[in-house]
Amino acid sequence: VQLQASGGGFVQTGDSLRLSCAASLRSISSYDMGWFRQAPGKERESVAALRWGGGTTYVDSVKGRFTASRDSAKNTVYLQMNSLKPEDTAVYYCAARVPSRVGYDYWGQGTLVTVSS
Repeated sequence: VQLQASGGGFVQTGDSLRLSCAASLRSISSYDMGWFRQAPGKERESVAALRWGGGTTYVDSVKGRFTASRDSAKNTVYLQMNSLKPEDTAVYYCAARVPSRVGYDYWGQGTLVTVSS
């Protein structure tokens, strides 16, 4: 199983980026999918969690600015990030989890997002 994250880059405060995560899973609609990030010197945190049955939750710091979605036909999940702030600077990872499990089973390699002030 492979998760390939892409779309990171260097942007200015207020800009937008869309991250993509292409999965080699049989069908991402059968999995919980997650977006995580890890900023320099900080612990990894969950940014968005897409439940297999529908519904998405976000960390408070990105609510109203980030939108996670999935395209089951393309087996790809997205993270649309608007109104980016310097504190959004991090390596962003996508992950997949069998719904009955607690931890995420599969992780992508990460894509770096740098937001300049």
